[in-house]
Amino acid sequence: MKILFMGDIVGKTGRDAIKKLLPNLVSMYKIDIVIANGENAAGGFGITESIAEELFGLGIHVITTGNHVWDKKEAVSYLSKENRVLRPLNYPKGAPGYGSVVIETASGKKIAVMNVSGRVFMNLFECPFRTAKAEAENLKKETDTIFVDFHAEATSEKVAFGYYMDGLVSAIVGTHTHVQTADEKILPGGTAYITDVGMTGPHTSVIGIEKEQIIEKFLYHMPMKYEVAGGKGLLCAVVVETDDKTGKATAIQRLMLTN
Repeated sequence: MKILFMGDIVGKTGRDAIKKLLPNLVSMYKIDIVIANGENAAGGFGITESIAEELFGLGIHVITTGNHVWDKKEAVSYLSKENRVLRPLNYPKGAPGYGSVVIETASGKKIAVMNVSGRVFMNLFECPFRTAKAEAENLKKETDTIFVDFHAEATSEKVAFGYYMDGLVSAIVGTHTHVQTADEKILPGGTAYITDVGMTGPHTSVIGIEKEQIIEKFLYHMPMKYEVAGGKGLLCAVVVETDDKTGKATAIQRLMLTN
């Protein structure tokens, strides 16, 4: 199976980049399923039903999120009914939404997608390590192909999580920092790994926001309402290939494209 994952979509600039670049990527790499992190897709903060539906219409099959998932009020009711938009699995019991989903590709292959949040410099959720391991063991009853978006800040936590889950899942991709790392690899147990996929958003920006605003914030520490930058779009992604019989990863390729 060939899986395309696109890093954190930031605002309209990111959505426009997907609209222009995704069809060719799907064709070129013969992609079976498209996954993307969409927690910043609505104006740079959060996600709405209309924007999620727009992303589904562009060819994305599953949307993952992270710490900005509830920034738009309507996300609470929408995620409660739409299992293709995930929130971190390790939210406390009783939180609305879904932390994982199993879907079937057009060719009839099954894949599970899991969304997990780190805890270092983040919200103090349930242990991502123990929660993810238990969920992976449960998902294996349906499929051996399991894809994980680990939404976390600290690189050490991400790397440790990768080795902890190695062999239990097909791929672990990091999100949240919006900066792509050059450490894609297949771990000893057969799990594809990258610390951070990067973002899909404005090329000339500070992690998606107008650069002048962020510079001013660092200079004067005054509160302000951030705006997503415009201009040329950047699409950061990885293509992961897995063995259909074992679910193990056989290849991972890092992509960084502009439109």
